[in-house]
Formats: sequence, structure tokens, C-alpha cells
Amino acid sequence: MRRRDFIIFLAGAMAAWPLNGRAQQKAMPVIGFVHLHSPQLTREYLAAFHRGLADAGFVEGKNLRIEYRWGEGRNDRLPTLIAELVGRPVSVLVVLESTLGALEAKAATKTIPIVFMQGADPVRIGLVDTLSWPGGNLTGIDLLLAAVAAKRLQMLRELLPAAKSIGYLRNPTNPVYAEFETREVQAAARALGMELTLVNVSTVGEIEAAFASLEPQLVEALFVSSDGFLLNHSDRIVDLAARHVLPAIYGWHQAVALGGLISYGTYFPDAWRQAGAYTARILKGEKPADLPVQEVTKVELLINLKTAKELGLALPQSLLARADEVIE
Repeated sequence: MRRRDFIIFLAGAMAAWPLNGRAQQKAMPVIGFVHLHSPQLTREYLAAFHRGLADAGFVEGKNLRIEYRWGEGRNDRLPTLIAELVGRPVSVLVVLESTLGALEAKAATKTIPIVFMQGADPVRIGLVDTLSWPGGNLTGIDLLLAAVAAKRLQMLRELLPAAKSIGYLRNPTNPVYAEFETREVQAAARALGMELTLVNVSTVGEIEAAFASLEPQLVEALFVSSDGFLLNHSDRIVDLAARHVLPAIYGWHQAVALGGLISYGTYFPDAWRQAGAYTARILKGEKPADLPVQEVTKVELLINLKTAKELGLALPQSLLARADEVIE
């Protein structure tokens, strides 16, 4: 090859190297993230999800991109949000705190890996084959929300040993709570000798009417379902419980921070961090079918002493001693 031709060849090859290098670089993975609620309600938990990713070396904006979609408390919005992300497509689809969302994600794709976090028995509702070997393209976290409902009613009895008539505020459009949680609560009520009054709420306009309906029935306390719609409107529910002088127990700590009396339920930061860790393992090549569904192991009890005093309640020392946090 003549010297002049060699120089032209070398210059052309050098110009092509950056292009070839860029073409050989692996594309940045994208997580499709769907949550039933809003960023405002989940800020502290989202940080735990990011920690789970970071523990495995994934940092948003550095070697990972996340497409967020928020349901604003409306399960009916989730199918559209999930379909939008499946159509992009994404590397992993993460659907948190919605059983309906998890079921919708399973129906939407058989190929994209899915990490779920929801409160019903995932085997019983058909999300996975078994907890140890999920099969298919899904795995995730079982929040055991319905499973701890009976224990929550027992705590209400401990708080109010003479109470017989209990209002049960629930969302009938959410099958997890309309079926699974309701069954657990009704069985616990029978065992404790309590009478449940079911009060259905599925729209904002029904919340105030639901409390008004409780008064003539002489309900002595209120059991609030862990349903996501009710969580999204916990400020209004807590306010109405105070106005109607109703001792109430909740499944989420946000209610106690807002002035609710007592809450007992899943410790969510651990669950969110585990969801981040599972997402990272899938991004590194593991298959959802080989990752056992994790069950939460920690629940938390919070008590608001100020609210108890306003209601004229003397809290039993046994309950206070078990509390993870007491708000003065």
C-alpha cells in the first residue's frame, strides 16, 4: 500500500472508532415505575427504593433511567399507565402497592420482567405459581396487609375492651379488601364477640356521608381498611374521626402523624428497599421466576397520645410498651 493511501485509510479508521465504540456501548436500562399514589405520599419510601438499587450499583441518572407514573389513588388509571410503559418498552416494570396494578401488569406483558409489591396472597390471586418458585415473569414483595388485619382488630379490643360495635370503613371496589381483608376481619370480630358495621366508600363524595351514617348505629370505634384509596384521603378520614369523636385504628402510620389515634401495619421502608434490590438483581440478569416472593417481616405500631387525651382514653400500659413510636 502506498504511503498516501495508508494515511487516508488510517484517518478513516480513526474517525470510525468513536462511532463504533458508541454502538458497542450497552444502552442504559430503563425502569418503568408505577405507583398507586402520589410522589408526595411516597417520598420517604422512594428513597428506600433508590437505596436498594444503589446497594447493587445502580444510580438514577448515572447508569439507570426511571420512568415514573403515578395513579393519584385511582386504581382505574393504572391500566393506561402500565400499557404506556409496556409499549416503550422498559427493562423492568415495577408496580408498587396495588394488587390490581400487579394483576394488570401480568396481563399486559409476558416478556418484560415485573417486580410487584401488594397486600394479598400472591399465589391465591394468581400472580405467581408458588412463593418459592414464582414462575413466569413476576416476583416481588407480599405486604401481608390483609393478613395483619385480624391482629389490628385485636389491638382495638385491647384499647377498648368494652367496645362491642365497630364500624369497618372499606373500599368495596378493591377486591383485596372487599374479599380477603373483610373475611379476616369478620372472622376476628366473631372470635372477639364484636359486631361489625360495614361502611363502603369508593369516592371522595362518599367519605363524609359514611361517617354520618355511623352515628345512628351507636358505633363505638372505627376500623379503617388498609386500602390505597382510603390512604390517599387519610387526612379527611382522620379529621372526620376526630369530629365524630370516634377512636379509630389504621393500617398506615401516615394517619397517626396526621392526628389519628393508632396504627398497626407493615413497615414500608424495608419492603421498598427490597423491591429496589430485586429490581437491581433482574437488571443484572437474574430471572423473576428464580427469585422467591419475599414476605415482609416487620410491622409497626404507632400511637398518638395527644389524640388519646382528646378522646378521653386511658391507654393500657401493655399497648404503650409495644409501640414503635409514641407521638406526644
